[in-house]
Amino acid sequence: MKARDILPDHINEGQIAGVLVRKGTVAAFLANARTWGNAATPAAEKAEAERDILEALPALRALGLFEVLRPRDEQLRALLQTN
Repeated sequence: MKARDILPDHINEGQIAGVLVRKGTVAAFLANARTWGNAATPAAEKAEAERDILEALPALRALGLFEVLRPRDEQLRALLQTN
């Protein structure tokens, strides 16, 4: 399966398991997770990344991301599990 099989090029969002999921959701999560887990990230930027991660959780769960992949960072795993 290719990405275009899930969302064709001309469509930017879709309903998956009853949740609106936008293209780029997984890529944004990965970028935010790297920012959040970087010790050199300023506190305000880390807080923003955390808010964005938590906001994306319903879509990421609807996609089944965490049924297949498990974050290596224990603190990130704990954040995801408690929310």
